[in-house]
Amino acid sequence: STSSAESLDRLYPTVGSTKPPRKRTTSQCKSEPPLLRTSKRTIYTAGRPPWYNEHGTQSKEAFVIGLGGGSASGKTTVATMIIEALDVPWVVLLSMDSFYKVLTKQQQEQAASNDFNFDHPDAFDFDLIIATLKKLKQGKSVKIPIYDFTTHSRKKEWKTLYGANVIIFEGIMAFADKELLKLLDLKIFVDTDSDIRLVRRLRRDISERGRDIEGVIKQYNKFVKPAFDQYIQPTMRLADIVVPRGTCPGLMALAVCCAPDSGQPSPELLTMCLVFRAALASAHQCHPLPQTLSVLKSTPQVRGMHTIIRNKETSRDEFIFYSKRLMRLLIEHALSLLPFQSCTVQTPQGHDYEGRTYSGKQITGVSILRAGETMEPALRAVCKDVRIGTILIQTNCNTGEPELHYLRLPKDISEDHVILMDCTVSTGAAAMMAVRVLLDHDVPEDKIFLLSLLMAEMGVHSVAYAFPRVKIITTAVDKKVNDLFRIIPGIGNFGDRYFGTDAPPDWSDDEDALST
Repeated sequence: STSSAESLDRLYPTVGSTKPPRKRTTSQCKSEPPLLRTSKRTIYTAGRPPWYNEHGTQSKEAFVIGLGGGSASGKTTVATMIIEALDVPWVVLLSMDSFYKVLTKQQQEQAASNDFNFDHPDAFDFDLIIATLKKLKQGKSVKIPIYDFTTHSRKKEWKTLYGANVIIFEGIMAFADKELLKLLDLKIFVDTDSDIRLVRRLRRDISERGRDIEGVIKQYNKFVKPAFDQYIQPTMRLADIVVPRGTCPGLMALAVCCAPDSGQPSPELLTMCLVFRAALASAHQCHPLPQTLSVLKSTPQVRGMHTIIRNKETSRDEFIFYSKRLMRLLIEHALSLLPFQSCTVQTPQGHDYEGRTYSGKQITGVSILRAGETMEPALRAVCKDVRIGTILIQTNCNTGEPELHYLRLPKDISEDHVILMDCTVSTGAAAMMAVRVLLDHDVPEDKIFLLSLLMAEMGVHSVAYAFPRVKIITTAVDKKVNDLFRIIPGIGNFGDRYFGTDAPPDWSDDEDALST
């Protein structure tokens, strides 16, 4: 009837309005930006918590929650409420929408005319989904395809994603594969009335994806509803929790966080955060310094520069000047440890000279922000056309553990020798996390050179024990670290002395890179 049509018209935007519709063009909107702001706090959705112990190995797999349900059933809303209810700082929200298969030319034409079934299990790349979730559970980095809904194709760019304390995987076919089910620690089905789902789908596809009303309804009747009845609704029986029609998703989300019997937070979720600085501090301290450590020869000149930069009365200008001199010497020393091969060249006098040439493919520098970036100019000064990457690691003020917040690495870094730069290393916690990031990007362990102006014996032992093939290079090693993880006698907070900022009262030398 006319009145029914008018009522339905109020539920979705008017087609052909003067204001252009906002289109959700890619599958990544649900996980961007990396900060998810809830009513109570901010959740990091693109970072990474500590995922290793003092041995450099993973202690516990991530907890994976699967969210299933029909199209436009409210899975993302439930996921957001679960994230807000969980008392963990690092959550990854992974959408099944990212994993549609690459279409053939014929399928592309069918999709353009709303004649391709995107709601069939065969439309999804389950092999890639399973491989991705397995790596995320193991704390490894993954490449996520970006699906473009306007062209029905994968974009050339892929997004790098890291594991977290909790991974929430949502999609209409989240429970449709036996191997995928094995990876889900908790399964939640969102059951929503079909009329509500249709209205939501009309709103979304018209306002966000630029579709027309006829095409959306045609697709719903031909594919979406039959697929729900045949493939999606039967999987409800596999769910551990069903969010029933009309139930407040917030209450169900809170139930997820509690153990079935006690009503207390689930032990699996409470034990996600690893506290390991104390373990690093007590491990391997009676052992001799490792053979992978190379210390710049303590000449009178080197000793004199250390005297200046360690002196608390040294001005900032003097501190910067002599720090830069030490950095240059340190990097020259590190480059001498790279692999070289014999090479014969002819001199201008026409005679052969038996020399040496670098036998690797390329050298890449990676600085641990913020103090590590002060070493970049020295590296660029002696390495022509060197590529530079950056890693930002910050300490969680509640747990005292390092967490990865930002990462930018050059392409094909796995084939390079990598100079990893941080100015001071005390326990080695931040350095170990940075090494793990490089290993996740397939950089061979024996091609990683960790450079630091000053290290504590504790940090040397921690890194060498966890990663015995990483080369550790420094200008000096101090023996002690105090209760606040500050190197003794030390150099102070390098980043604050270099940049002229004030150090917080609870800083440690591993946190020179951990800017506010």
